[in-house]
Amino acid sequence: MLPMLDLAHQLALRGLILTILVTPKNLPNLSPLLAAHPSSIQTLVLPFPHHPSLPSGVENVRDVGNLGNLAITNALGQLYGPIVHWFEAHSSPPIAILSDYFLGWTHHLAHQLGVPRIAFFSSGAFFTCVLNHLWDNIETVRSLGVVDFTDLPKSPVFLVEHLTSWCRQYRESDPDWGFFRDGFIANKSSWGWVFNTFDGLENEYLDHLRNVMGHVHAWPVGPLNLLGGEKTLGRVNPDVNLSEGVMEWLDGCPDGSVLYVCFGSQKLLKSDQMKALASGLERSRVRFIWVVKLRVIQNGEYRYGFVPDGFEDRVSGRGLVIQEWAPQVSILRHQAVGGFLSHCGWNSVLEGVTAGVMMLAWPMEGDQFVNARLLVEVLGAAVKVCEGGDAVPDSNELANTIVNSMSRYIPQRIRVEEFRVTALKAVEIGGSSSRDLDGLVTELAKFQVKHSE
Repeated sequence: MLPMLDLAHQLALRGLILTILVTPKNLPNLSPLLAAHPSSIQTLVLPFPHHPSLPSGVENVRDVGNLGNLAITNALGQLYGPIVHWFEAHSSPPIAILSDYFLGWTHHLAHQLGVPRIAFFSSGAFFTCVLNHLWDNIETVRSLGVVDFTDLPKSPVFLVEHLTSWCRQYRESDPDWGFFRDGFIANKSSWGWVFNTFDGLENEYLDHLRNVMGHVHAWPVGPLNLLGGEKTLGRVNPDVNLSEGVMEWLDGCPDGSVLYVCFGSQKLLKSDQMKALASGLERSRVRFIWVVKLRVIQNGEYRYGFVPDGFEDRVSGRGLVIQEWAPQVSILRHQAVGGFLSHCGWNSVLEGVTAGVMMLAWPMEGDQFVNARLLVEVLGAAVKVCEGGDAVPDSNELANTIVNSMSRYIPQRIRVEEFRVTALKAVEIGGSSSRDLDGLVTELAKFQVKHSE
């Protein structure tokens, strides 16, 4: 949702009038956006539809983990009828629909309404290439141990367990899975694609996708959290006091000396993983900030993860443990931070790269193995420390990798700094991402002219 909000902000700055469809519990996330554009952005708030697999009150995948993607996507598909009704009752309905790539069913909706649909990919172009192949060949892929993507640049090969779990969970006879798959296939027929990436990072995969689509309506406009310079969108900050305290702690650390450790909003490490990570951090003697997720709902039940007893006392002064939430972008941009131990979710990848910090990859699920492959092997801008949602790293090896990775002179650190510079140039006025976003707005303006004729 965060890159989608950033994109909406930039479109509004360029003069577009937007209506954002949102469900009640997600509405507070829009507060900074609505405050920034009180006259050009309105909301269409519709109740979140019921789905038997979702606990009552859940409206966001962060509350249930990646297992909730199937049910949430199917639940949102029930908004098809209410949206059609809203369009038909509106005196001046929208001229286009822009929706996340999970919501491929909106392609059919847009076709019925006679407007273009733009698919927004909050993940990277490399992962989109992989995902297209998986859904086009799902029956074959499910039977393989190793998947060879011979048609993609550099012909990557992945173990099937390192690809999104959807290809293993898919059941052809299940209507929910049929709807889910149809949405991803429909994405390929959408009028246009917008990516939260930039040419200098994934140009060969973007070119491949353009060739697959057969037209030029593919716009890389990222990193969206940087686009606009001083006109970037603020975030909802659940704990101002925490943010100030973390920044003060970092102010007291030498430049480039702190490792930031965070595995996103959904993944909960198991106890043996927590112990190994804690031991590795302790043995490394490196300064660190570790964001620990305390709970996650899985199948309606709470699970908890805690740091080992006595750990915080032993690392007091050089280590900071934060529970649940941290101001990640601000932390990564602080001059004291020199490394980022990450699950390699795409938002985290972009935030780490654009901050110019050394990336230490521990992919666990979803798109993360593909993103880690891009960083480590294709771009040479990261090192791998572990691999797999159930893997437990050797604490001695982890400590050594952390120490070596925090060196200022290793090749990967130099490479990530180069990509940081490229990213900053892309979002400047006249840069590739800025130009592409302007190009998208120009194309949409043509629909406005046709609509008014």
